[in-house]
Amino acid sequence: MRRLGISVTLVVVVIVLVATTASAQQVPVKDVHSVLEASMKAMGGTNLKTIQYSARGWNSRVGQTYTLNEDWPKYEVADYTRVIDYDARWSREDYTRRQGNYPRLGNLPMPETRVTSVLSGNYAWDMQGDKPVPLTSLYLSGVPYSDLRMLEVALTPHGFLKIALAAKDATAISMPVNGASDFGLSAFGRKVTIVSFTMGKYKINGTINDQNLIELTDAWFPNPVYGDMDYEFRYTRYKDYGGVMFPGLIHVHQGDPRLNPAHNVYEYAVTDVKPNAPITTMPVPEVVRNAKVEPAKVESTKLADRVWLLGGGSHNSVLVEFNDFVAVVEAPQNEERSLAVMDEVARLAPNRPIKYVVNTHHHMDHAGGLRTYLAQGTTVVTHAINRQYYVDLLFSTAPRTLQPDHMSFFNPMYWISRRPPPIETVGNTADFGGPGAGSSGSVRYVITDHERMMEVLYVEDMNYELGDNTYAQGNHSQDMLMVYLPKEKMLINADLFSPPAPGTQPSLISPGMLTLYQNMRKYKLDVTQHVGLHGGLASNADFIKIVGDKATTSAARP
Repeated sequence: MRRLGISVTLVVVVIVLVATTASAQQVPVKDVHSVLEASMKAMGGTNLKTIQYSARGWNSRVGQTYTLNEDWPKYEVADYTRVIDYDARWSREDYTRRQGNYPRLGNLPMPETRVTSVLSGNYAWDMQGDKPVPLTSLYLSGVPYSDLRMLEVALTPHGFLKIALAAKDATAISMPVNGASDFGLSAFGRKVTIVSFTMGKYKINGTINDQNLIELTDAWFPNPVYGDMDYEFRYTRYKDYGGVMFPGLIHVHQGDPRLNPAHNVYEYAVTDVKPNAPITTMPVPEVVRNAKVEPAKVESTKLADRVWLLGGGSHNSVLVEFNDFVAVVEAPQNEERSLAVMDEVARLAPNRPIKYVVNTHHHMDHAGGLRTYLAQGTTVVTHAINRQYYVDLLFSTAPRTLQPDHMSFFNPMYWISRRPPPIETVGNTADFGGPGAGSSGSVRYVITDHERMMEVLYVEDMNYELGDNTYAQGNHSQDMLMVYLPKEKMLINADLFSPPAPGTQPSLISPGMLTLYQNMRKYKLDVTQHVGLHGGLASNADFIKIVGDKATTSAARP
């Protein structure tokens, strides 16, 4: 017994010593201004007013992964140039984007496009040739583009130092980075200083290494899926350009790899830097100055008896009425859109609760409004592979400081009274190498009141069954679902077939269209009308005309 007592005492002493040592390693910095000035001098930024740099590399489509265990899908970036006038709060990016050799993930190849993005103070816009294009939506349905682009300037190495020096609330700590790191960042005991300040409602951090160079900058912006979404820039391989230090490699993250592998946004290898380059800023065009972010609006169109298309924006939902409840197909974009849809549902089907909301797939633009439904106890119908992802990330009760929503602000009691959360699933996670627990394993989920029936069906990647690479990943997302109304002979889909405007034809037949056709055959669906959660409506006869011989030829194969 005595030996045990001695052992416990020693353990306590060790724990106290470790805690004391760890605490002592993180030291508050009293004179933050001097730290920033020293870094500005080492970076050669004291007299830097403008900068121009060129690069090449890759960028990505955030929120559009095919599976939940991969990174954001990449595309090639060439002929990249960025110019910044720090005092004028002005920036312009020009680059060419194209598919390159990166996987298409079932999509048509990205066409080669020249992109121009401009920031001038509180205004942001794009250019198509000489024509200014106002930005009347939010980046990832969460943050204004003007805020995002101003953050990007603040997160550049010299932009961070200039704004931090002007900040009234800058604080800092000095600490060693123990253990390994990556991308050439500080590691194995090297000391860094982390400076933190706010720019409006946004918190910004920057890490200064023991050579007084900026190696990391961070900010957070509101996102309907991630909440406060991390935006991190990593700067390595510094070179001297006429006395101004600038990184040779810029690697950028959006997301949280602790929750989901997708987080690498872009990586640019810098090829040239021109400090204090002459820059001619562009005045804010009148069309941009007068533009506003459009509020969510819902325009309803009756499709059949007690079936409504809820459009009015880039993304649609569909309302299906049952005797004692209603179901909504798709909760896209964000809470604002969901609340507008809920108001229209209440007008069209008063006094009937939204019992179900069907989520076709996990892409951010199609899942961003789900939290609003779950907050009021609506059952979410999704693919089984999404269940834990949504519980861990999308449906987390963690605070959302930048854009509180109903779930985070009002903290509804459903989390206590409804455990586990009301999520019904289609398919089985074991189909994709995951655990099968909690899934019915069925590729068909039926919602009914014994008078009307709505079938939620898994959309299969037909490549394996047909032995035809034309169909590879043609279901757009590994978890893709579609909805069939047997009585109305109506098929509702997202991203596979977006019916074009009347009298027009899609320019190309996509793998998604062919995959939709083959899944219709597989399930033996009798379809007369297609409803797109993008686009509009089309008859099945018109759909068959569009897919034409490509689908019927594949269908004839054994």
